[in-house]
Amino acid sequence: MTHPLSLAFLTTFDVGPVEAVRIAATAGYAMVGLRILPSAASGEPDYPLLTDDRLLAEVKSALADTGVRIGDIEIIRLKPENDWVLFDRFCDRCAALEARHVLVAGDDTDHARLTESFARFCEMAAPRRLTADLEFMPWTGVPNLAAAARIVEAAACENGGVLVDALHYDRSATTLDEIAALPVNRVNYVQFCDGATLYDASDEGLIRIARGERLFPGEGGIDLTGLARVIPEGVTISVEVPHKRLAERIDALGRAAMAHAASMAILRRSGRA
Repeated sequence: MTHPLSLAFLTTFDVGPVEAVRIAATAGYAMVGLRILPSAASGEPDYPLLTDDRLLAEVKSALADTGVRIGDIEIIRLKPENDWVLFDRFCDRCAALEARHVLVAGDDTDHARLTESFARFCEMAAPRRLTADLEFMPWTGVPNLAAAARIVEAAACENGGVLVDALHYDRSATTLDEIAALPVNRVNYVQFCDGATLYDASDEGLIRIARGERLFPGEGGIDLTGLARVIPEGVTISVEVPHKRLAERIDALGRAAMAHAASMAILRRSGRA
């Protein structure tokens, strides 16, 4: 069974949401990912889609025109203290766009408290038909798959999932066997990219690469063929390849098309296309 591809927000970080939808359609993606709330990146601006009703209408019109759907929306960061009113408004916006998934990051090293926060967000997302997908990242309070899986299972919410990002799988204490052992109902989508074999393993280096120096699938040393073979059949693959230097030379459509072609090559090689 083939895997629908979604154009991740960071792959075309330099365009607005309406253009991202149209680029996704032109490049052959079934879905697109958008960002509404900023990540923890320093100096990242607010995203108008959260409050601008005219922009929301334009995005919905572009979705209707192209047939592209919203895959995931970013980003909920669960901290020791959270703005639940803001999160509720975020979920309303996701529902208005008929999004499927919400990317959740865990910025709390107290896992008992983080589990409670994750469960609370899952309960908030459920009436909007959203999954809440906890992404493990080596520099966060949820550094690997084992930690993410424990939190998701302890929260015990039907719409809770573990988000596997190929880069973080490769750079954390996580194995393909662990990914293969995840219950099918806990894997709602995965993220594909590649990364250099030699890299700066400091937190600063990992963050820099994750946010702006990823490689197209097949260009680096990550076992993406192996990953493709162990994820549930038919699950959506979000292609997340931010590369800031490349963006100086190749426009967003060109990069999106390259990312799509590279991902399909991996899927064909793994027998999943």
